[in-house]
Amino acid sequence: MEIAEVLAGVGPRLRRLRTDAGHTLAEVGSATGISVSTLSRLESGGRRATLELLLPLAEHYGVGLDDLVRPARKPGRRAGGKGMTYVPLSSVPGGLRAYKQVLEPGAGEDSDEQNVHEGYEWVYVMSGRLRMRLGADDFQLTAGEAAEFDTRLPHRVSNPGLQVAEVLVLFGVQGERMHVRARPRKAR
Repeated sequence: MEIAEVLAGVGPRLRRLRTDAGHTLAEVGSATGISVSTLSRLESGGRRATLELLLPLAEHYGVGLDDLVRPARKPGRRAGGKGMTYVPLSSVPGGLRAYKQVLEPGAGEDSDEQNVHEGYEWVYVMSGRLRMRLGADDFQLTAGEAAEFDTRLPHRVSNPGLQVAEVLVLFGVQGERMHVRARPRKAR
């Protein structure tokens, strides 16, 4: 992909982040120290994106710089290791990312190596069984169960069952967490 093509996508991503947050150009300008006219031209493609402009905007929106300049992720599948497939469910830059993870029977059971990386993860088992190793803890989740953890903790997931496991994964690359706003009322 050419640099000009990548930069052409920055403006629309900035506009989407601003409008999704419900902010005006004036509010963003006040928070970042960038003039309204510069922000407007940047969003419309009339001004070329520079680090001096993108760094304060990335900080303001709480996204990584790469989320502003990376082309939108195309829906599709990607391999996550032998017998594991991830299906991206979201393509909006920054914030939480959603995936459907499909684990074939026995996937991930061939190794005890655990991963460590920045972020925060929430998993919900839709079907099958999921084995989770979080540090020294080793347990299994079944359909309808969920877990959440800081991904700086050594972790590994696998499918110890004889059926395919399907898992919904929400991942905050910069440690963002899911926020539950509504909870059912307790019965009286």
